[in-house]
Amino acid sequence: MDTYSNYNQIRMHSHDETKTTFIKDTRTLYYKVMPFGATYQQLMDKIFKSVMGRDMEVYIDNMVVKSTIAGEHCNALRKVFDVLRKHQLKLNLENCSFKIQVGKFLGFMLIERGIEANPKNFQAIIDMRSPRNIKEV
Repeated sequence: MDTYSNYNQIRMHSHDETKTTFIKDTRTLYYKVMPFGATYQQLMDKIFKSVMGRDMEVYIDNMVVKSTIAGEHCNALRKVFDVLRKHQLKLNLENCSFKIQVGKFLGFMLIERGIEANPKNFQAIIDMRSPRNIKEV
């Protein structure tokens, strides 16, 4: 799953808005939302603390809900959706996939056995020929 506009959903405290002031053409502008990804990751770690590691993994705006039993998966999804609703975070449905047996997450393969390296990422090493002489080592 992917949240919509990731960290741009986090409102900045009103007294901090002017600290982000910048000038564009002849106008003075400032952020009303958090402009940095580290803040968003910190928020995700905090609000999903009860399910992180066991039912889901989160990296910035990328989330994966995981389980080995369908019934447990529905409960895990419910917990995640409840947290998203509570904190008024929206998902980008174009980037969400559900009921996936095998998939990619942050360049890794998610399979029934767990998380494995994506073969495409190391295929060039597998295909590399062995050195034929001392110079090639």
